[in-house]
Amino acid sequence: MSEELISKKDLLDEAGISYGQLYRWKRKDLIPEEWFIRKSTFTGQETFFPKRKILDRINKIQQMKENLSLDELADMFSPNIADLLLEKDELVKRNIVSTTVLDYYLEIEKGGLTFNFSRLLEVYVLEKLLQSGEINLEEGKMLLQVLVDNKALIKQKKAELVITRKLGVSSCLLLINTENFHFERSTKIVAQLSLMACMEEIKSKLV
Repeated sequence: MSEELISKKDLLDEAGISYGQLYRWKRKDLIPEEWFIRKSTFTGQETFFPKRKILDRINKIQQMKENLSLDELADMFSPNIADLLLEKDELVKRNIVSTTVLDYYLEIEKGGLTFNFSRLLEVYVLEKLLQSGEINLEEGKMLLQVLVDNKALIKQKKAELVITRKLGVSSCLLLINTENFHFERSTKIVAQLSLMACMEEIKSKLV
């Protein structure tokens, strides 16, 4: 199921904020660029947002801005992920990943019990797709191999993970800075995931 969206006009009304505030928070990186979704409507191009995420973020900003500067809030909402290290138990405690998927990841990846952000992203993507039922365990191994082999490409890039099936055979593609892609008609896209969106979801769990 796709995430419920809210239009910019409805957002400003519901949150009780001005256009200027919204875009000032965007410039300060308090609201991620990827949450500003441009869509065609009968009146032309309009901006929409993931409703639950944007309202939750605005609520946090409004609660904290009396005591923290916008720069301090930006640091809080965008932790320095390059220096991030979390222990295995902390991942489960913060509801980033389930114990079952975490154990499966460690069985495949053979790493230690301390997670930097790259490993955190890998196990989070595995959790997301396995729990949704979009992929099976063998496909999980395949996507992990793609993520592990391309760690350097994923950092600070607009990356999407696409898993396809054709005649029962699965493939996993990592698309970097790609606007559109097309496959032959007999190829089924079974999962498509923005890694930037996943990074943002992880960061929101760390706040």
